[in-house]
Amino acid sequence: MNILLWHVHGSWTTSFVQGPHTYLVPVTPDRGPDGLGRARTFAWPDPVREVTPGELRDADVDLVLLQRPHEAELAARWLGGRRPGRDLPAVYLEHNTPDGDVPRTRHPCADRDDLTLVHVTHFNRLFWDNGTTRTEVIEHGIVDPGHQYTGHLARAAVVVNEPVRRGRHTGTDLLPALSEAAPLDVFGMRTEGLAAHLGVPEDRCRTADLPQSELHAALAQRRLYLHPVRWTSLGLSLLEAMHLGMPVVALATTEAVEAVTPGTGTLSTRPEVLARAVRHYLREPEAAAEDGARARQAALERYGLKRFLDDWERVLTEATS
Repeated sequence: MNILLWHVHGSWTTSFVQGPHTYLVPVTPDRGPDGLGRARTFAWPDPVREVTPGELRDADVDLVLLQRPHEAELAARWLGGRRPGRDLPAVYLEHNTPDGDVPRTRHPCADRDDLTLVHVTHFNRLFWDNGTTRTEVIEHGIVDPGHQYTGHLARAAVVVNEPVRRGRHTGTDLLPALSEAAPLDVFGMRTEGLAAHLGVPEDRCRTADLPQSELHAALAQRRLYLHPVRWTSLGLSLLEAMHLGMPVVALATTEAVEAVTPGTGTLSTRPEVLARAVRHYLREPEAAAEDGARARQAALERYGLKRFLDDWERVLTEATS
Protein backbone atom coordinates (compact mmCIF):
# COMPACT_ATOMS: atom_id res chain seq x y z
CA MET A 1 0.00 0.00 0.00
CA ASN A 2 1.28 3.49 -0.88
CA ILE A 3 0.43 5.87 1.98
CA LEU A 4 0.78 9.63 1.65
CA LEU A 5 1.54 11.43 4.90
CA TRP A 6 3.29 14.59 5.93
CA HIS A 7 6.26 14.62 8.30
CA VAL A 8 4.51 16.34 11.22
CA HIS A 9 5.54 14.43 14.34
CA GLY A 10 8.96 12.81 14.02
CA SER A 11 8.74 10.43 16.97
CA TRP A 12 5.27 9.16 16.09
CA THR A 13 6.14 8.77 12.40
CA THR A 14 9.25 6.80 13.29
CA SER A 15 7.01 4.10 14.73
CA PHE A 16 4.37 4.29 12.00
CA VAL A 17 6.81 3.80 9.11
CA GLN A 18 8.07 0.52 10.59
CA GLY A 19 5.01 -1.08 8.97
CA PRO A 20 4.90 -3.12 5.72
CA HIS A 21 3.98 -0.29 3.32
CA THR A 22 5.56 2.40 1.16
CA TYR A 23 5.32 5.83 2.77
CA LEU A 24 5.26 8.90 0.53
CA VAL A 25 6.48 11.97 2.41
CA PRO A 26 6.24 15.37 0.66
CA VAL A 27 9.40 17.42 0.32
CA THR A 28 9.72 21.02 -0.85
CA PRO A 29 12.85 23.06 -1.64
CA ASP A 30 12.61 25.01 1.63
CA ARG A 31 11.80 21.91 3.68
CA GLY A 32 9.13 23.92 5.44
CA PRO A 33 6.25 22.55 7.56
CA ASP A 34 4.48 21.15 4.47
CA GLY A 35 7.61 19.65 2.95
CA LEU A 36 10.03 18.46 5.62
CA GLY A 37 10.76 15.24 3.78
CA ARG A 38 12.54 12.38 5.50
CA ALA A 39 13.66 12.85 9.09
CA ARG A 40 17.28 13.80 9.62
CA THR A 41 17.58 12.90 13.31
CA PHE A 42 15.44 9.74 13.36
CA ALA A 43 16.21 6.39 11.72
CA TRP A 44 13.56 5.81 9.02
CA PRO A 45 13.60 2.69 6.80
CA ASP A 46 14.05 2.70 3.04
CA PRO A 47 10.30 2.41 2.17
CA VAL A 48 9.91 6.04 3.28
CA ARG A 49 10.19 7.94 -0.01
CA GLU A 50 10.41 11.68 -0.49
CA VAL A 51 8.07 13.01 -3.19
CA THR A 52 7.74 16.52 -4.56
CA PRO A 53 4.35 18.16 -5.12
CA GLY A 54 4.91 17.75 -8.86
CA GLU A 55 5.56 14.03 -8.53
CA LEU A 56 2.42 13.58 -6.43
CA ARG A 57 0.16 14.70 -9.27
CA ASP A 58 0.46 11.31 -11.01
CA ALA A 59 1.61 9.23 -8.05
CA ASP A 60 -0.04 5.93 -7.20
CA VAL A 61 -1.59 6.63 -3.78
CA ASP A 62 -3.76 4.09 -1.97
CA LEU A 63 -4.53 6.12 1.15
CA VAL A 64 -3.94 9.60 2.55
CA LEU A 65 -3.13 9.96 6.25
CA LEU A 66 -4.15 13.49 7.25
CA GLN A 67 -2.83 15.07 10.45
CA ARG A 68 -3.66 18.81 10.16
CA PRO A 69 -6.86 20.52 9.00
CA HIS A 70 -5.31 22.22 5.95
CA GLU A 71 -3.83 19.01 4.57
CA ALA A 72 -7.07 17.90 2.87
CA GLU A 73 -7.05 20.92 0.56
CA LEU A 74 -3.28 20.69 0.10
CA ALA A 75 -3.49 17.01 -0.81
CA ALA A 76 -6.26 17.60 -3.35
CA ARG A 77 -4.19 20.32 -5.02
CA TRP A 78 -0.97 18.31 -5.11
CA LEU A 79 -2.74 15.09 -6.14
CA GLY A 80 -4.20 16.67 -9.26
CA GLY A 81 -7.72 17.14 -7.89
CA ARG A 82 -8.06 13.78 -6.16
CA ARG A 83 -9.78 14.52 -2.84
CA PRO A 84 -8.97 12.57 0.33
CA GLY A 85 -12.09 10.84 1.57
CA ARG A 86 -13.94 11.27 -1.73
CA ASP A 87 -11.59 10.09 -4.46
CA LEU A 88 -9.01 8.40 -2.24
CA PRO A 89 -9.41 6.58 1.08
CA ALA A 90 -8.44 8.78 4.00
CA VAL A 91 -7.75 8.56 7.71
CA TYR A 92 -7.38 11.64 9.91
CA LEU A 93 -4.94 11.22 12.79
CA GLU A 94 -5.44 13.60 15.71
CA HIS A 95 -2.31 13.93 17.85
CA ASN A 96 -3.49 16.59 20.26
CA THR A 97 -5.82 17.29 23.12
CA PRO A 98 -8.56 19.80 22.23
CA ASP A 99 -7.96 23.47 22.79
CA GLY A 100 -10.33 26.36 23.32
CA ASP A 101 -13.73 25.71 24.90
CA VAL A 102 -12.89 22.34 26.43
CA PRO A 103 -14.71 19.93 26.64
CA ARG A 104 -17.01 21.32 23.94
CA THR A 105 -14.25 21.74 21.35
CA ARG A 106 -15.56 20.42 18.04
CA HIS A 107 -13.16 18.46 15.92
CA PRO A 108 -12.54 19.72 12.35
CA CYS A 109 -13.56 16.27 11.06
CA ALA A 110 -16.76 16.02 13.11
CA ASP A 111 -19.82 14.63 11.29
CA ARG A 112 -17.94 13.27 8.29
CA ASP A 113 -18.85 9.94 6.74
CA ASP A 114 -15.96 9.73 4.28
CA LEU A 115 -13.03 9.06 6.61
CA THR A 116 -12.02 7.54 9.92
CA LEU A 117 -10.82 9.76 12.76
CA VAL A 118 -8.07 8.19 14.87
CA HIS A 119 -7.06 9.52 18.29
CA VAL A 120 -3.81 8.58 20.00
CA THR A 121 -5.38 8.38 23.49
CA HIS A 122 -8.76 7.53 24.95
CA PHE A 123 -8.65 10.83 26.82
CA ASN A 124 -8.44 12.74 23.56
CA ARG A 125 -11.37 10.88 22.02
CA LEU A 126 -13.42 11.58 25.16
CA PHE A 127 -12.72 15.31 25.21
CA TRP A 128 -13.01 16.11 21.50
CA ASP A 129 -16.54 16.51 20.12
CA ASN A 130 -16.24 14.08 17.20
CA GLY A 131 -19.87 14.27 16.11
CA THR A 132 -20.97 11.24 14.12
CA THR A 133 -17.59 10.56 12.50
CA ARG A 134 -16.34 7.03 12.94
CA THR A 135 -13.59 7.20 15.56
CA GLU A 136 -10.87 4.83 16.67
CA VAL A 137 -8.18 4.99 19.35
CA ILE A 138 -4.76 3.62 18.46
CA GLU A 139 -2.47 4.10 21.40
CA HIS A 140 1.17 4.91 20.87
CA GLY A 141 3.76 2.31 20.05
CA ILE A 142 7.48 2.79 20.59
CA VAL A 143 10.53 1.49 18.76
CA ASP A 144 12.19 -0.04 21.79
CA PRO A 145 15.47 1.76 22.59
CA GLY A 146 16.42 -0.95 25.08
CA HIS A 147 16.97 -0.92 28.83
CA GLN A 148 19.68 1.75 28.99
CA TYR A 149 19.02 3.15 32.47
CA THR A 150 21.95 3.82 34.79
CA GLY A 151 20.57 6.76 36.78
CA HIS A 152 24.05 7.61 37.99
CA LEU A 153 23.42 11.35 37.65
CA ALA A 154 21.37 12.61 40.59
CA ARG A 155 19.30 14.88 38.41
CA ALA A 156 15.78 14.81 36.96
CA ALA A 157 15.24 14.73 33.20
CA VAL A 158 12.45 16.76 31.59
CA VAL A 159 11.63 16.72 27.87
CA VAL A 160 9.56 19.60 26.51
CA ASN A 161 9.67 21.73 23.39
CA GLU A 162 9.27 25.50 23.70
CA PRO A 163 8.69 25.57 27.48
CA VAL A 164 8.67 29.37 27.68
CA ARG A 165 6.06 29.88 24.96
CA ARG A 166 3.86 26.97 26.06
CA GLY A 167 4.00 27.96 29.71
CA ARG A 168 1.22 26.51 31.82
CA HIS A 169 0.32 23.88 29.22
CA THR A 170 3.64 22.17 29.85
CA GLY A 171 3.87 23.02 33.55
CA THR A 172 6.81 25.35 33.05
CA ASP A 173 5.64 27.44 36.00
CA LEU A 174 6.07 24.39 38.28
CA LEU A 175 9.76 23.95 37.48
CA PRO A 176 11.21 26.50 39.96
CA ALA A 177 9.76 24.66 42.97
CA LEU A 178 10.62 21.26 41.52
CA SER A 179 14.20 22.41 40.85
CA GLU A 180 14.56 22.81 44.61
CA ALA A 181 13.84 19.11 44.99
CA ALA A 182 16.33 18.08 42.31
CA PRO A 183 18.48 19.79 39.72
CA LEU A 184 16.76 19.59 36.34
CA ASP A 185 18.05 18.83 32.87
CA VAL A 186 15.47 20.08 30.37
CA PHE A 187 15.82 18.63 26.87
CA GLY A 188 13.95 19.93 23.83
CA MET A 189 13.68 22.59 21.19
CA ARG A 190 13.85 26.29 22.08
CA THR A 191 14.77 25.81 25.72
CA GLU A 192 17.51 28.46 25.71
CA GLY A 193 17.32 30.98 28.54
CA LEU A 194 14.85 28.88 30.55
CA ALA A 195 16.70 29.24 33.85
CA ALA A 196 16.77 33.02 33.53
CA HIS A 197 13.10 33.05 32.58
CA LEU A 198 12.26 31.01 35.68
CA GLY A 199 14.60 32.96 37.93
CA VAL A 200 16.55 29.89 39.08
CA PRO A 201 20.32 29.26 39.08
CA GLU A 202 21.57 27.74 35.85
CA ASP A 203 23.03 24.71 37.62
CA ARG A 204 19.51 23.89 38.89
CA CYS A 205 17.98 24.06 35.41
CA ARG A 206 20.27 23.14 32.53
CA THR A 207 18.97 22.87 28.98
CA ALA A 208 20.02 21.00 25.84
CA ASP A 209 18.61 20.25 22.39
CA LEU A 210 19.98 16.85 21.41
CA PRO A 211 19.34 14.77 18.28
CA GLN A 212 17.26 11.65 18.88
CA SER A 213 20.36 9.49 18.43
CA GLU A 214 21.87 11.06 21.58
CA LEU A 215 18.75 11.84 23.60
CA HIS A 216 17.96 8.35 24.87
CA ALA A 217 21.44 7.78 26.29
CA ALA A 218 21.37 11.19 27.96
CA LEU A 219 17.97 10.57 29.54
CA ALA A 220 18.99 7.17 30.85
CA GLN A 221 21.87 8.69 32.84
CA ARG A 222 19.45 10.81 34.91
CA ARG A 223 17.93 9.40 38.08
CA LEU A 224 14.30 9.93 37.07
CA TYR A 225 11.98 11.28 34.43
CA LEU A 226 9.86 14.29 35.49
CA HIS A 227 6.65 15.00 33.56
CA PRO A 228 5.06 18.26 34.83
CA VAL A 229 2.71 18.66 31.86
CA ARG A 230 -0.80 19.95 32.59
CA TRP A 231 -2.52 19.80 29.22
CA THR A 232 -1.17 17.97 26.24
CA SER A 233 -1.50 14.57 24.65
CA LEU A 234 0.45 11.67 26.12
CA GLY A 235 4.07 12.60 25.51
CA LEU A 236 6.06 10.06 23.55
CA SER A 237 9.12 11.15 25.52
CA LEU A 238 7.44 9.85 28.69
CA LEU A 239 6.86 6.45 27.07
CA GLU A 240 10.40 6.41 25.71
CA ALA A 241 11.74 7.15 29.21
CA MET A 242 9.73 4.23 30.57
CA HIS A 243 11.11 1.97 27.83
CA LEU A 244 14.61 3.07 28.87
CA GLY A 245 13.89 1.86 32.40
CA MET A 246 13.40 5.23 34.09
CA PRO A 247 11.04 5.80 37.03
CA VAL A 248 8.45 8.50 36.37
CA VAL A 249 7.21 11.40 38.47
CA ALA A 250 4.27 13.01 36.69
CA LEU A 251 1.24 15.21 37.07
CA ALA A 252 -1.90 13.06 37.16
CA THR A 253 -3.43 14.75 34.13
CA THR A 254 -4.73 13.70 30.70
CA GLU A 255 -3.59 10.19 29.69
CA ALA A 256 -0.61 10.01 32.07
CA VAL A 257 -2.91 8.36 34.60
CA GLU A 258 -3.26 5.39 32.23
CA ALA A 259 0.41 5.10 31.31
CA VAL A 260 2.09 5.45 34.71
CA THR A 261 0.80 2.41 36.60
CA PRO A 262 1.37 1.59 40.31
CA GLY A 263 4.95 0.68 41.06
CA THR A 264 6.40 2.55 38.08
CA GLY A 265 6.61 6.00 39.66
CA THR A 266 4.45 8.66 41.29
CA LEU A 267 1.35 10.42 39.94
CA SER A 268 -0.30 13.35 41.69
CA THR A 269 -2.05 16.65 41.04
CA ARG A 270 -0.15 18.11 44.00
CA PRO A 271 3.29 19.50 43.11
CA GLU A 272 4.49 19.03 46.67
CA VAL A 273 3.84 15.29 46.35
CA LEU A 274 5.86 15.22 43.15
CA ALA A 275 8.69 17.06 44.89
CA ARG A 276 8.73 14.46 47.68
CA ALA A 277 8.86 11.66 45.11
CA VAL A 278 11.77 13.35 43.34
CA ARG A 279 13.69 13.64 46.61
CA HIS A 280 12.96 9.99 47.39
CA TYR A 281 14.52 8.81 44.12
CA LEU A 282 17.56 11.01 44.65
CA ARG A 283 18.12 9.48 48.11
CA GLU A 284 17.27 5.92 47.06
CA PRO A 285 18.88 4.96 43.73
CA GLU A 286 18.01 1.29 44.18
CA ALA A 287 14.32 2.14 44.55
CA ALA A 288 14.57 4.29 41.42
CA ALA A 289 16.07 1.41 39.45
CA GLU A 290 13.42 -1.03 40.70
CA ASP A 291 10.54 1.27 39.79
CA GLY A 292 12.20 1.99 36.45
CA ALA A 293 12.41 -1.71 35.64
CA ARG A 294 8.68 -2.03 36.33
CA ALA A 295 8.04 1.07 34.20
CA ARG A 296 9.86 -0.56 31.29
CA GLN A 297 7.83 -3.74 31.59
CA ALA A 298 4.55 -1.82 31.76
CA ALA A 299 5.49 0.24 28.69
CA LEU A 300 6.50 -2.82 26.68
CA GLU A 301 3.21 -4.50 27.48
CA ARG A 302 0.93 -1.59 26.60
CA TYR A 303 2.93 0.54 24.17
CA GLY A 304 4.88 -2.04 22.23
CA LEU A 305 5.52 -1.57 18.53
CA LYS A 306 3.86 -4.80 17.36
CA ARG A 307 0.51 -3.97 18.93
CA PHE A 308 0.68 -0.45 17.49
CA LEU A 309 1.41 -1.68 13.96
CA ASP A 310 -1.26 -4.40 14.18
CA ASP A 311 -3.85 -1.81 15.22
CA TRP A 312 -2.90 0.45 12.36
CA GLU A 313 -2.94 -2.42 9.86
CA ARG A 314 -6.53 -3.19 10.82
CA VAL A 315 -7.68 0.43 10.40
CA LEU A 316 -5.81 0.92 7.13
CA THR A 317 -7.23 -2.30 5.70
CA GLU A 318 -10.76 -1.33 6.68
CA ALA A 319 -10.34 2.15 5.20
CA THR A 320 -9.23 0.81 1.82
CA SER A 321 -11.64 -2.13 1.53
